[in-house]
Amino acid sequence: MGVTNKRTITKTRRKTRDVDQIKADLLSPKHLKQYQETKAAEDLPGLGRHYCTECSKWFDTDDTLVSHRKGKPHKRRFVMINSLSIWFAMSMNLANAQPRVKQLEQPYTQKEAEAAVGLRTDNGERSHTITDKDDDVAMAS
Repeated sequence: MGVTNKRTITKTRRKTRDVDQIKADLLSPKHLKQYQETKAAEDLPGLGRHYCTECSKWFDTDDTLVSHRKGKPHKRRFVMINSLSIWFAMSMNLANAQPRVKQLEQPYTQKEAEAAVGLRTDNGERSHTITDKDDDVAMAS
């Protein structure tokens, strides 16, 4: 009849690298080179020569890469990656006389992610010991 999981195939095909992976690429050229070596150059547009690190995309020519960098999707991704935004609004808020700054969310750390699902280390004092529970059971009987 047709492809039953067409939606998931399309989503997987369009998936790009996550923000934390791209930040690691920008901080460490070794990390970026390691990722690029996993892709065969023959399969990539422009034989893998024209790559936008922020968007994790390959382009056919240098002209398309330059025009991509001038576009809005690239600029949005650039702002998302640089969490402490360098984009300051030129207008001043006259009530407070302070420049407006675009605030972006910080990426979660591994510790915060584990705490969100309930995986955390609790090395605090225990309120009841095993012997206390045995005494409670003995007294109740």
